[in-house]
Order: sequence, then C-alpha cells, then structure tokens
Amino acid sequence: MLSRVADSLYWMSRYIERAEDNARILDVNLQLLLDLANLSESETLQQWNSIISSLEENELFASLYEHLDGKAVAEFVTLQKQNPNSVLCCLSSARENARTTREQITSEMWEQINRMYLFVKGDSAGRLLRSSAHEFFKRIVTGSHLFQGITDATMTHGEGWDFIRIGKLLERADCTSRILDVKYHILLPSGERVGGNVDTIQWMAVLKSCSALEAYRKLYVGQVTPWKVTEFLITHRDFPRSIRFCVDSLDAALHRISGSSETHFGNEAERLSGRLRSDLDYVTIREIFEFGLHEYLEAIQERLVEIGDAMYATYCASLNSDDVVTD
Repeated sequence: MLSRVADSLYWMSRYIERAEDNARILDVNLQLLLDLANLSESETLQQWNSIISSLEENELFASLYEHLDGKAVAEFVTLQKQNPNSVLCCLSSARENARTTREQITSEMWEQINRMYLFVKGDSAGRLLRSSAHEFFKRIVTGSHLFQGITDATMTHGEGWDFIRIGKLLERADCTSRILDVKYHILLPSGERVGGNVDTIQWMAVLKSCSALEAYRKLYVGQVTPWKVTEFLITHRDFPRSIRFCVDSLDAALHRISGSSETHFGNEAERLSGRLRSDLDYVTIREIFEFGLHEYLEAIQERLVEIGDAMYATYCASLNSDDVVTD
C-alpha cells in the first residue's frame, strides 16, 4: 500500500475517534453536573477545567475565552474552528483524509463521513448544541459508531482496514489514559489520598466517559471504587476501551500488515507494541499504584506516541507532508 494512503486512512480513523471521545466526555460532564447540583462555583469550574486539561489545550482556550464556563468549554470542544481538536475540525480533517483515499474506502464510508461533516458544519449544529446539548453529543457518538460498523461491514479486511484500526486503537488508548490521569490529579478532592474514599458519582462518570459503566457493573457487582475502576480501564483483557485491549489489538494489526509472527517483531513499531503488550499482560494494579498512577499513565501515553512515530517511520516516511492533513 502507498505510504500516502496508509497515512490518510490512519489519520481519518484517529480523527473520527477523537471527535467521538470529545463528544462523550462533554456529555458525561453535563450529566455529572446535574447529579452534583450542590457543587460550589469553584468546584463546578474545576469540572469544566478538567475537560480542557484532558485535551491539553489550556493555553489555547485561555487565548480565546476570557472566562471558564460550560458554554465556553462546549463551544471550544465542539464547534471552535481555531481549536484543531474540536469536533468540527476533527471531522473536517477526517473528511479531507478520506477524500484523498476515495479509491480505498467504500462509498458507504464516504457518505457517512460526509453526513457527520455536513451536520457539524451547518447552522443546525449550533442550534442543536444550544437547545439540547445531549442530543448533539448523541448524534456525534452515534455517527462515529455507524462509521465503524459500516467500515467493518463494507471494507475488505486487508492492509487498509488494519491501518484504520490502528488509528482508532491508538487514539482510544490515549483517551482512556488521559481520562484516568485527569481524574486523579484534577478532580480528586484536595487532601484526599489517591485510592481513598472518592465520590462514587464521579467514578461512575469516569466509566461513562469510556462507555464502560454497564460492562463494569456486570463484572463488579459491588461498589464503584477507584482501584477497581482503574484496574478495569487499564488491564481488562476483553473490554474494547481498556488500554490493554487496545494495545493487544493494535499489536495484532501491525503484525497482520507485516506478515510476521506475533511472537517476533519485524520492525520497530512491532517491537514497541509487543513490549507494551507484554507489560500490560503481566502488570498488577498494586504495581501500578506503587509506581504512581500519574507516572504510569504518562509513560503509557509516551509509549503510544512512540508506537505511532515508529509506524510512520516504517510505512509512511516517504510521504510528502503536504499530501494529507495530520496533527
């Protein structure tokens, strides 16, 4: 496969997953504030600030908005054209990358991306966001799910499909790690020990941000606790948004592309993904907390970046940087 095509498919998938993740996080935060109606003004602002921090866009937000509030955060994350990671910009970039690979994707995939893009670009998106934010976010999340289902059902499961999966899985693992990191170091009540008695409602919100609450409840019938939530979202083998599941799947996809055995590595990307996969297979939640959850998640994020960089060097290094839209 041409390096340009591989890179475009990879970024198309990452951008759609990023748009979905951002929409879900915003929706869950709105519902959380309704559940925690007695929060002080400073605590409410902290909840909104956590979203900006999870996106690592604090400086850009401060340059565009004088005050931090729900309306400003919602606009910044959804329809702000100057925010390259807003839902609007993500879907615009996904569509542009899809446009350059029209011969590789199916017409159904292209039509679904267009539907999502035309919705957020039109005036109706802003009106729906103001009148019913939940319905706006639901439409973005559902649109992303439709795209993923259409992709799996209509596209040949060859190299192109694997690059699409790798993009989605890297983005998803990174998002899960950032949600957990922000929870512990921004939303955690001051003076409370990590792993202590944290409000159950907030931990349920963490699970909802990863579409994990129902799956968690079926596995753990007792209380929603920080230790169990963290263990589930990092090390669970079968939950599709856990970091371990994402890394297992992307490592398998990399090996399918190269044709090498999963017990060996044929390039640097496979070496890095295989090493991270092995670490996640054998790490325990006790070891993670002894190491430091923030430090562990930060290391995971850095290793995911290294895998993405190595994959680019292996398959896309000859690409002309002007050919596609990327980060």
